[in-house]
Amino acid sequence: MAKKSAIERDKKRRVLVAKFAAKRAQLKATANDESLPMEDRFEARLKLAALPRNSAPSRVHNRCLLTGRSKSYYRKLGMSRIALRELASKGQIPGMVKSSW
Repeated sequence: MAKKSAIERDKKRRVLVAKFAAKRAQLKATANDESLPMEDRFEARLKLAALPRNSAPSRVHNRCLLTGRSKSYYRKLGMSRIALRELASKGQIPGMVKSSW
């Protein structure tokens, strides 16, 4: 199980990303628009830099829904390989059985 602080920090980052997504997208569009004057584009870049650092989507880390583990995470399932194996062994995932030969 991951530390509670790491899980909570990641939740907080997800909330900030959702909160500032529209503003960030608008400022990025303004900053990358070649038809606007250089001063307006520069001002948009300054405003973009002034946004909270944790509101950037690249700072969010994928974590297992059950354990909070950050490594060996399956995006499609939203959990780590260890949690997946435990659920499969208990028979809680339909169609998945532990292999043996």
